[in-house]
Amino acid sequence: MTSSYREAGVDIRLEADGVAALVRELTHRRAGPYAPVGGTGHFAGLIEFGEHVLALATDGVGTKMMVADAVGDWSTVGIDCIAMNVNDLYVMNIEPVAFVDYIATERVDPAQMAELGRGLNEGARLANLSIVGGETATLAGLVNGLDLAGTVLGVQRRDRVITGEACRPGDVVIGLPSSGVHSNGLSLARRIAEAHGGYGQPFGTSTLGRELLTPTRIYSEVLGIAERHEVHGMCHITGGGLLNLARLTDLGFSIDSPLPVPPVFAWLQEQGGVPEDEMYRTFNMGMGFVLVVPANEAGPMTREVPGAQVVGRCTAEPGIRLRGVPVE
Repeated sequence: MTSSYREAGVDIRLEADGVAALVRELTHRRAGPYAPVGGTGHFAGLIEFGEHVLALATDGVGTKMMVADAVGDWSTVGIDCIAMNVNDLYVMNIEPVAFVDYIATERVDPAQMAELGRGLNEGARLANLSIVGGETATLAGLVNGLDLAGTVLGVQRRDRVITGEACRPGDVVIGLPSSGVHSNGLSLARRIAEAHGGYGQPFGTSTLGRELLTPTRIYSEVLGIAERHEVHGMCHITGGGLLNLARLTDLGFSIDSPLPVPPVFAWLQEQGGVPEDEMYRTFNMGMGFVLVVPANEAGPMTREVPGAQVVGRCTAEPGIRLRGVPVE
């Protein structure tokens, strides 16, 4: 039985090596105004724009689309597409303003496209952005089924961008709950689901397939949080799980009191025989977003933000640890 993300077809370390190989070749930089700000490696790329920066991020829904195909419901994956993009801006305290989508399909189905449109529109409403364009490509022979991705444009005053550089040992980590599996780890989740009863089996008040299709949470509220509180760093927990925290700083993080684990993750772990450390490397495990803040902000923030909880702290010792055990 598949018990790891790598065995399910996704090797996080190989992906990191592949991205590094790609980035090494991207040496050209624009001359003149509107040059890039900073380097690569964070969640979004920045472009100078006077007192502001423009930000670009791109992402897709991934193999969650295959769950939508199996269930026959594509009405919510558009929310996931928006969420996976805008959350890459929120972690840098950047407001998303515009979005373009890219749909690749082996055959255009107008009814299916309408469902995608409903989800994209709802995601745009939740994130308060405009969908200003897009592209649909019919790629029979290259694409089997349907793929949905997009790119988001954001803007922020340059002095309001949060990169994680301000993180200090002793800062606390505030976790915000996820809405479910979100749009990461589905290669492993699908393998487990298909081997243990399929998507139509009862789960909670619905079915397992519907549970896996729960849309990714859009964390738009963090813009207001960063306006009212001192925030040193932010991160959303996507592919790579807790290892995403390493993108903020060379310092370390100790997650000692993780948020409660929702039933879907417990089911996946038990049915798939997945070790706990692999679960926290692959899934969000109920914590979809974290904020790194000074210790004196912990009380006010957890009282203000529903579901927020102190889950750990920033440490001088590098690396990510879960209850004292390194996550690698």
